Amino acid sequence: MRQEIVQFNTKLRAKRADLPELQAGDVVKIYRNIKEGNKERKQLFQGMVIAVKGGQSSSPIITVRKVSSGVGVELVLPLLSPQIDRIELVKRTKARRSKLYYVRTKSAKVLGKKLKEVAFDVAKAGKEVKDVVKEVQEAAQAEAGAQQADVAPVVSESETK
Repeated sequence: MRQEIVQFNTKLRAKRADLPELQAGDVVKIYRNIKEGNKERKQLFQGMVIAVKGGQSSSPIITVRKVSSGVGVELVLPLLSPQIDRIELVKRTKARRSKLYYVRTKSAKVLGKKLKEVAFDVAKAGKEVKDVVKEVQEAAQAEAGAQQADVAPVVSESETK
C-alpha cells in the first residue's frame, strides 16, 4: 500500500514539474488564474512563504503572506492547484524554522535581521550574499592589479631631456 501511495504522489508531482522547491522564508510570485463571469485573467500575488504543510504528500499546502497598505494578507492554497498558473522564486532566505508564524507580529526591520538572504547561484552550497559579494570584489581587485602590472610606464618627452 505504501508503494502505491508513493507512486501516486510522484505521478502528481511530475505533472507540475515546473514548480520550484519551496521552503519557509522564500519570497515568491504566484500567478493565479481568476475567473470572473466569462472573463479569465491572471492575478499576481507576491509574498513570503511562511509555511509549507504536507511537503511530501500528494497535496502540499503553502501559506504566503504579504503586507498591502499596512494590512497583512495571507494566501493559503494547495501547491498543485489548477488555479496556479506558475510560481517564480524571487528571493531565497535562510530561516531556522520550518513555520514562520512569528512573522505576523514582527516588523520588516526585525525580519531583515532574522532572515539572511542567500544567493541563487550558490543557494544549495549555503553561502550568504555577503560572502559572494566579497568574492566578486576580491576577484575584481585581483584583475585590476594584474592589468596595472601589464601596463608599461609611459615616459613623456620632457622627462627624457
